[in-house]
Amino acid sequence: MSPCTESVATVDLAITSRRSVRAFLPTPIPRRTVEDILEVASRAPSGTNIQPWKVYVLGGEAKAALSRKILDAYNDPATLAQHTDEVSSHPTEWVSPYIDRRRKVGWDMYSLLDIAKGDSAEMHAQRGRNYDFFGAPVGLMFTIDRIMPRASWLDYGMFLQSVMVAARARGLHTCPQGAFLKFHRIVMEHIGAPAGETLVCGMSMGYEDVAAPVNALVSERAPVTEFAKFIEVPGQSR
Repeated sequence: MSPCTESVATVDLAITSRRSVRAFLPTPIPRRTVEDILEVASRAPSGTNIQPWKVYVLGGEAKAALSRKILDAYNDPATLAQHTDEVSSHPTEWVSPYIDRRRKVGWDMYSLLDIAKGDSAEMHAQRGRNYDFFGAPVGLMFTIDRIMPRASWLDYGMFLQSVMVAARARGLHTCPQGAFLKFHRIVMEHIGAPAGETLVCGMSMGYEDVAAPVNALVSERAPVTEFAKFIEVPGQSR
């Protein structure tokens, strides 16, 4: 089937306009909309059709109660020290260019928020916004069975991307959040997940608060020439 210019533009826009939004409007999202997004995302590639994803959707008091539990732990140093990531979202050793990119996007965000380097109190408060789902009306928790291999985690990443792109197609924004991993014990108990599952990440979903300074952040991405090598592929580079 020949590509339709309009279809290409629509798909490309859904992907390229996706970014991590960190301030949402409280505008409710109908359950049917979330169900539609998850149904579309379930078509993500999955080796031998295993479909390893499990999703817990939170709204209303269920979401608010989880936020309170985590923030109580996060804001108490003694309790915070008792919580550690079960699955790390960061490498054990940082090297260039990855550490450089991480630092830049962090300082770019803090600059938009007028948080000075070394202002630990304000940084702590901003990180804590993760646990309020940045004000979004919908929070999602993603889990996977512990027995699943690395390949299933790769499938899961494609599922998560599909969720975020399907949300963009409906005018919504998201923020995937590894920050919840530190409080996996609180999360898993709250959502009633069985012991055989482990937390993959959380996600906020809703309509962007376009007036929030933090949402002006657009992360830089390396050009194709920096990360791709073409071997015996004819044609000229753009």
